[in-house]
Amino acid sequence: MFLFAGLGNPGPKYAGNRHNVGFMALDAICRRHRLGPLRRRFQSAAAEGEIAGEKVIALFPETFMNESGRAVAEAQRFYKIPLDHIFVFHDELDLPPAKVRIKKGGGNAGHNGLRSITAQCGNDYWRIRLGIGHPGDKALVHAYVLNDFAKSEKGWVDAVSDACADFAELLVKQRTDEFQNRTHLFLEAQGFGEQKRVGEKG
Repeated sequence: MFLFAGLGNPGPKYAGNRHNVGFMALDAICRRHRLGPLRRRFQSAAAEGEIAGEKVIALFPETFMNESGRAVAEAQRFYKIPLDHIFVFHDELDLPPAKVRIKKGGGNAGHNGLRSITAQCGNDYWRIRLGIGHPGDKALVHAYVLNDFAKSEKGWVDAVSDACADFAELLVKQRTDEFQNRTHLFLEAQGFGEQKRVGEKG
């Protein structure tokens, strides 16, 4: 069994925030692969189903971002899911918009959702890093991630979500390098290969 966790904050107030791009990607996966219906479980909205013949539980933690680990750990313990079968979709300030990268373990780069999961579960789970760019000044980060995506960003946000949905089966087949390569090529084909960081000129 595999656990897919999207990171974000619950409720309509936060639904369009940059911090919620993990929720957006996981929502696209659930729609594409018909996971569901959503039920309240594990301090989350949770959906179950199959992707490429493998059982998957999709979690949208309702604990708020900083306590995401409580929800993920509860589901992990219930199903006895190994860490290398956990994939966490999250916003990444250190990647330009429309870049998707995957890695297992490593640092949390100041991301409180990842820090919480690592504290509750351990570190060797997979991160699907969804680039949102950086506002250019550390003092602006909090407001930046809790603001909605601009209308002009909708195209690449939808494309990133579509890419995650299209290639989710590669994750459960544990072909993670291929997942990264295919998402990269897909986004380039959609015209999002060279998105600029926020505030970047030219």
